[in-house]
Amino acid sequence: MTDIVQGISRRGALAGAIGLGLATPAIAQGGYPNKPITVVVGFPPGGQTDFAARILQPGLSNALGQSVVIDNRGGAGGNLGTETVLRSRPDGYTLLAGNANPLTINPHTFQGMTIDPLRLTPVGLMLQSSLILCVHPSVPAKTPQEFAAWAKTQPNGVDYGSASAGSLSHVAMEMLKNRIGNPPMEHIPYRGSGPAMQDFIAGRFSIMCDASSVVAPFLRAGQIRGMLSTGAARIPAFPDIPVAAEAGLPDYVFNAWIGLFGPPGMPAEIVQRLNAALNQAVQDAAIREKITSQGDEPGGGTAESLGETMRRDHARWGEVVRANNIRADG
Repeated sequence: MTDIVQGISRRGALAGAIGLGLATPAIAQGGYPNKPITVVVGFPPGGQTDFAARILQPGLSNALGQSVVIDNRGGAGGNLGTETVLRSRPDGYTLLAGNANPLTINPHTFQGMTIDPLRLTPVGLMLQSSLILCVHPSVPAKTPQEFAAWAKTQPNGVDYGSASAGSLSHVAMEMLKNRIGNPPMEHIPYRGSGPAMQDFIAGRFSIMCDASSVVAPFLRAGQIRGMLSTGAARIPAFPDIPVAAEAGLPDYVFNAWIGLFGPPGMPAEIVQRLNAALNQAVQDAAIREKITSQGDEPGGGTAESLGETMRRDHARWGEVVRANNIRADG
């Protein structure tokens, strides 16, 4: 009888906690996941972040034993998707595929931004890629230093393009400009890397820095020329392109990355479950081949490592933004 009374009491207490919205994480820990999981992408379909989410979707679903649904919520440079997840319940059923731009650059370039991406719960790295600094074939320079000297000889200076004002490709070029003595260079922002690349290969500007997966087809076609890559090691698909340190810029080392995140306060047990599933997914041979074929590197690793990367880039890009007065509105 005592056991029955205690069981009824426990069920009553649990029901009361559910009514108050207090027991959801505990329930999730016990049987997580027991329903479909939504991964929010803060950009329209077709971009690199959407690619990362969709390429890992089947692997995550297999590892978790539940459907994984992609929810594209483009707007405000990725901020809308970030805000959606920041405001979600920390039960592991609403996650974010987030890249370095909205999570580490936007907080510095969007005036009046009220959300704090650093409050997100890191789960794990989905993929990453070096950026490649490229020039138009008409540019005679072979190194960043030669480019700076050449730019100073041009009567009207030179132009560089980027995916948008305040994008990673924008702040990366401003960082480069600072590192090579601030030659006369003007920024031309575009609405995405695609339109920028079209004008780049047409010769409407001289230099651009973007993710290897973005520039790879044009490099292979000889429409642009790679000057350096920003990663720590040479890109296997482009072994002839030196890394920044080999090109005389040892402090120009960084990656574009896309990570999986949850809302603030997500329980450690759920983070561990999701991290294990992500690491399992990125080991799948078919998934790895699709990622590397784009010029990217498969992710994986710990949640803590992703958090460290996010905080480091937040500080790094904040310094560049402040030094160059960069704003998302151009």
